[in-house]
Amino acid sequence: MTAAMPEMPSPLVFTDSAAEKVRELIAEENNPALMLRVFVSGGGCSGFQYGFTFEENANEDDTRVSKNGVTMLIDPLSFQYLMGAEIDYQEGLHGAQFVIKNPNAKTTCGCGSSFNT
Repeated sequence: MTAAMPEMPSPLVFTDSAAEKVRELIAEENNPALMLRVFVSGGGCSGFQYGFTFEENANEDDTRVSKNGVTMLIDPLSFQYLMGAEIDYQEGLHGAQFVIKNPNAKTTCGCGSSFNT
């Protein structure tokens, strides 16, 4: 039996809008074990890009941020780039999408999905 991982104080802002959208997507998948993984990888037009995926299992070294009954996971490498960021979900003229407002980004691309530090 695996011991429950303690939840850390939130190093990121996981907005109500983002948590609600994650809850809707999990309900559509009919799998309450799913968690949203937010990550940073190399590439994109500005050097790094954001990614989102769903996973059933957390890694031992993941940071967990819970909001309104859903959990967001961030790996240690991505965490260093996302510290202090806000993960939101917005619907507007350009469509609906998860948006990251990152105070660590020195430059961002026009689409908002990549950045440079």
